[in-house]
Amino acid sequence: MKKLLLSSALVFAMGFSLTSCRDTDKKSDDSVIIIEKETDKTEGALEKAGKAIDNAAKEVKEAGKAVDSAAKEVVGDDN
Repeated sequence: MKKLLLSSALVFAMGFSLTSCRDTDKKSDDSVIIIEKETDKTEGALEKAGKAIDNAAKEVKEAGKAVDSAAKEVVGDDN
C-alpha cells in the first residue's frame, strides 16, 4: 500500500511538472515575440523623434543667424 501511494504521488508530481513547463515555454515564446514587436515600434518612434530634434536644431541655428545679421544691421545704422 505504501509503495502504491508513493508511486502514485511520484507519477502525479512528474505529470504536473512536465505540463507546467510546456505551458510556460509557450507563454514565454509568445511574450518574446510581443516584446520584439513593441521594441521595433519604440525604435521607430525614437528615430522619428531624433529627426524632429535635428530639424528643430537646424531651424534654431538659422534663426540665430538671422538675429545676428539683423543685430549687425541695427548696430551699423546707429554708428
